[in-house]
Amino acid sequence: MAGEGVTRQTDRHDQPAGRADRSADLRGAVHGGYPRGEITLARRVVAGLGGRYSAELGIDVDAGDAEVERWFLAATLFGARITAQVAERAFGELAGAGLARIGQVRHVPSADLIGLLDAGGYARYDFQTATRLVELSEVVDDRYGGQVAPIGRRFPVYPELRAALDALPGWGQVTIRLFLRELRGVWPGAQPPLDERATAAARHLGLLPSGPALPGLAGLAKAAGLDPRDLESGLVRLTLAHGRAMASCLGGRACTVLRLA
Repeated sequence: MAGEGVTRQTDRHDQPAGRADRSADLRGAVHGGYPRGEITLARRVVAGLGGRYSAELGIDVDAGDAEVERWFLAATLFGARITAQVAERAFGELAGAGLARIGQVRHVPSADLIGLLDAGGYARYDFQTATRLVELSEVVDDRYGGQVAPIGRRFPVYPELRAALDALPGWGQVTIRLFLRELRGVWPGAQPPLDERATAAARHLGLLPSGPALPGLAGLAKAAGLDPRDLESGLVRLTLAHGRAMASCLGGRACTVLRLA
């Protein structure tokens, strides 16, 4: 995953022309309690930058345990220091070889697993990643019978679920927040705080001027006819696309990344 950008605080009078007035750009007719301009921007974020990574891979996490298993395997790849495109290709190679859950990986010969990762673009990290996947597969088999679904049932409270996932080899906070934010409403314990990158992007666009971030974003998504998980992921993508340049971007409807999306 791409690294988080560095932002700086600026005095109101030091902001680029137009930024202080961007909230005015979003005024207008109100729909579902939200200005129509905000609803339009929310829709543009998802349409232009994309929503959930799982949905892009054809994974429907709302459809049951088998799909959550697929998402767990994919999230493991996305959590590595590679591009999303390489992770997508690698997941496609594994899926094409019949691997639908992490518990199956330990049965794949090492050379075959490395070959699949190579085909997906992991040329520099194929051996390291293959070793990590096998270790993870063995731990999931030992602790949870080779299935991921028991994790969600055994730990119905977020702090405990987060700790259980953090105890898995190769899983850290980047992977955990990606995995769980797309499982909101699927696992009881999948209730992570709103990703700070989504919060930064929403405020950058003028979508969250005040109030609690997560309820506000969920309400906006509902008014826009979007799945809140898609909007959160789209906003994370917006922050990642800016890199370190968000502080110099006007934001609102003048956001450079959104205009080019």
